[in-house]
Amino acid sequence: MHTRKIIGILLIVISLCLGYFGFNKISENSKSIEVLDLKVDISNNSEKEMGYISIGSAIILLIGGLYLLKNEDK
Repeated sequence: MHTRKIIGILLIVISLCLGYFGFNKISENSKSIEVLDLKVDISNNSEKEMGYISIGSAIILLIGGLYLLKNEDK
């Protein structure tokens, strides 16, 4: 079954891209500024949540892609 192998590889590539964008979204929205002795945290929580959702989706897609590649002949 070549279609299962192709779909598995596509799922893995998509999961890697989605995970990369998720990590970038989290790191870009976590900033802090130190003014005198005060540390001010400037974060966009909704964007960080979207980053976590992207990473979670990437993990699920990666597991699905690996499953399809492993069980190719069945």
